[in-house]
Amino acid sequence: MMAALNVPRNAKLGFGLAVLVTAAIVAVFVLPGTARPSALYVALAFVLVVSLGGLLTTVFTVVSAVRLARR
Repeated sequence: MMAALNVPRNAKLGFGLAVLVTAAIVAVFVLPGTARPSALYVALAFVLVVSLGGLLTTVFTVVSAVRLARR
């Protein structure tokens, strides 16, 4: 079932996109002026990557399931 829904491909795509979005957010909002310890921002970036990656993987897998059901 995982192979039919392309879950490994969706996970790579979802987490790759999440890393890019997080890097862009950090570059735009965090790097210009950080007054707080950077460990806090690293932790927030990790949480954003994991949560956004999981969400995108789920969305991509649902799209794959709908396409498979229509065939």
